Amino acid sequence: MRFFSLTLLALSAWAVGGVAVAAEGSKPNIVVLFADDTGWGEFGAQGNKEIPTPNIDSIAAGGVKFTDGYVTCPLCSPSRAGLITGRYQTRFGHEFNERGAADNFGLPVQQKTIADRLKTAGYATIGIGKWHLGWRQPEFRPTARGFDEYYGTMANSAFYNVRLVDTRKSPEPTPVEDDSFYTTDAYADRAVEFINEHKSEPFFIYLPFNAQHAPLQAPKKYLDRFPQLEGDRKIFAGMMSALDDAVGEVLGALEKNGLTENTLVVFLTDNGGPTKTTTSKNDPLRGSKATMLEGGIRVPFYMQWKGHLPAGEVYEKPVISLDILPTALAAAGAKPQAAEELDGVNLLPYLTGENEGAPHESLFWRFGKHWAVRHGDWKLVAANPDGLKTKLYNLAEDVGETNDLSDEHPEKVAELQKLYDQWNAENVEPKWKPGPETRKSRARRNRQQARKRAQQERVQEERAGVE
Repeated sequence: MRFFSLTLLALSAWAVGGVAVAAEGSKPNIVVLFADDTGWGEFGAQGNKEIPTPNIDSIAAGGVKFTDGYVTCPLCSPSRAGLITGRYQTRFGHEFNERGAADNFGLPVQQKTIADRLKTAGYATIGIGKWHLGWRQPEFRPTARGFDEYYGTMANSAFYNVRLVDTRKSPEPTPVEDDSFYTTDAYADRAVEFINEHKSEPFFIYLPFNAQHAPLQAPKKYLDRFPQLEGDRKIFAGMMSALDDAVGEVLGALEKNGLTENTLVVFLTDNGGPTKTTTSKNDPLRGSKATMLEGGIRVPFYMQWKGHLPAGEVYEKPVISLDILPTALAAAGAKPQAAEELDGVNLLPYLTGENEGAPHESLFWRFGKHWAVRHGDWKLVAANPDGLKTKLYNLAEDVGETNDLSDEHPEKVAELQKLYDQWNAENVEPKWKPGPETRKSRARRNRQQARKRAQQERVQEERAGVE
């Protein structure tokens, strides 16, 4: 299989600066499927037997499953900023979500996106789903960031009764009046339409679902698949099943149009699961969303390109969402950038066996006062829920991060601290920070959340047919 893959790449690619580039006329389609707030252990490919996810699992089975796949932040917007630019978002100040931010919230306009680069390379581009990279000013919106079209919501939303942007009709968010509209289903339908419309030209689909983010909402047809479950877990399972069906619709459209072997498909999630909110599970990892422990930043991560990448491969060296952009550019034959411009690397030669080294010697994270560095199997971290005292773990022996080895290996602590300090010196101050919360604003937020939960429960009961 490795020889077969290498032969294909040798016939269809040439190298510029160590980046494999597709030959003219053989540009593959690129599809990035990005789930929200889903725990490490929730998919079948991760070992979950409670909620079937055969379509998502098929991406891992037909391609590469990364055991040590990471995102750049354990929170929604910064994680997206890293993926879509191929650069650590702390290099350009996109470090937090927008709570309390002024009108300047948005992916800095100086940063080129994967859509910018692929559009320049001749791709039709569309974003479908949750944007969450700025919307108050027009220069932050998707169609100003390389996307020909956008269909989705500008930030976090419910799954029903949303304000939708469909740029075929209007650039502004418009209330959806269709009672049958459910975001996960609608996003899959739009992706299928786009594939059918652009099957004769190279296309790029960025599909960041709002599933599995709160609120918990799912149609009755999905809830009925889980009679053995109750309460929030039942709704979460229904949402997962809808997500898997949506992925299946996208994969099915590729297959129907004869595009499967000419499409690079990537599936991952934006951060670990917020277990207290949506029941999602990170086992065997510790920590959750908004923490720098493995449960916050290590995510399910699969890549498939049939006929070009080995099927059923399990890749154990660390990779990160930053790698998606340079990998896509290499597959597409897009003009390579100077090495210092991107933090991600082209994974293709590592996955085919052409390069047997590790894609990254070190990986880094900063999220306010919380930070981490992984170097080889060693990780130094200062993070909630453990406070800001640095702790040292050997992930090869202790993936659950339960045994702090700082006292036993002070030299390793010093080594990783130095690596982090050198990297952090290249970062900038955040362009916005979460606003301070007063007692009055906290009480107001709690009242708003209570009203929102009550409304969501009423909607869910109506949609599920519960009296």
